[in-house]
Amino acid sequence: MAVQWLTADEQRAWRSYLRTGTLLAARLNRELQAESGLSLPEYEVLVQLTETPDGKLRPVQLGRALDWEQSRLSHLLSRMLGRGFITRQDCPGDRRGALIELTGQGREAIESAAPGHVAAVRHLVFDQLDDAQAEAFGQAFEAILATLESDSGRLSRPSGA
Repeated sequence: MAVQWLTADEQRAWRSYLRTGTLLAARLNRELQAESGLSLPEYEVLVQLTETPDGKLRPVQLGRALDWEQSRLSHLLSRMLGRGFITRQDCPGDRRGALIELTGQGREAIESAAPGHVAAVRHLVFDQLDDAQAEAFGQAFEAILATLESDSGRLSRPSGA
């Protein structure tokens, strides 16, 4: 099978995307830690918990939502438990299961961090785009996300490739 290499424009766009992703995550993490003491991964866990009606999720649900390995999530949850942002409870009806619950301290941490984080995202991303670019940005990532979610972890190649 012949490989269809990326065009020069596709290669440029792809490498820009990779470099931007790396630099953006690092910058947002540094700014979040400097302003609020939260790491970006802690912020991501707190977001997931605040978006549930009761502030509780099973670790497996958190892992799926964040697409993280179990060991990474387990280590982070242990640190967050030690910082008082979450509690771990037995899951009613499932003696082997656990629930991760947002504490008042965790809610205060994310509510304090969110305005600065949103301002950083706006400054670093959306302030750099006009309305048409922002619309195209959203559409492009929604299309890519739809493919990634429908493929759900399987390596696939287009037919004929």
